[in-house]
Amino acid sequence: MILDVTAVVLLLASLVSVESVMFYLPANTKRCLKEEIHKDVLVTGEYALSEGPGQKTNLRVTDAKGHILYNKEDASTGKFAFTTEEYDLFEVCFESKMAGGGRGADREVTLRIKHGVEAKSYENLAKAEKLKPLEIELKKLEDLSQSIVNDFAYMRSREEDMRDTNESTHSRVLYFSIFSMCCLIGLATWQVLYLRRFFKAKKLIE
Repeated sequence: MILDVTAVVLLLASLVSVESVMFYLPANTKRCLKEEIHKDVLVTGEYALSEGPGQKTNLRVTDAKGHILYNKEDASTGKFAFTTEEYDLFEVCFESKMAGGGRGADREVTLRIKHGVEAKSYENLAKAEKLKPLEIELKKLEDLSQSIVNDFAYMRSREEDMRDTNESTHSRVLYFSIFSMCCLIGLATWQVLYLRRFFKAKKLIE
């Protein structure tokens, strides 16, 4: 039973998003990473920058509306955490400034971002609630299952919205086509009657 639970936990854990990136940040430049995250999701981040003599690197985490979720001046190493209030696009920016505007060596930036179940600290939970290892695994399994259910619910909601939009667009296109056809028929009828009156006035036809 324990092996089965562990296997399921490992299988579901492979579906949880964990991102770790490493890049070089030249002096007097700004680099940003963006990611869309669902509503009510815990997000944690851990960053580390290599030494950069004379350089000052600022870290800022914002949402699509410009709200500052985390801000750190002269960042070197540290962690941040926040919980999303709605589905949004979040941005993590590193901005490097060189004293006197000169040029310096590139700084190596390592950033590891976790969100969802992976961001939770089950070790602290186990200590606080005095849970056994099997109970912790079951808790992970429960949270992972709930996360997957929420993802499927969100996907179903998006599918319904897209279907409603598609049906609405189809109806509008149909009505517009009928309206265009009526306009063309009316215009053609008017042209025939006008030309008929014109030719009769010129006595070209009876």
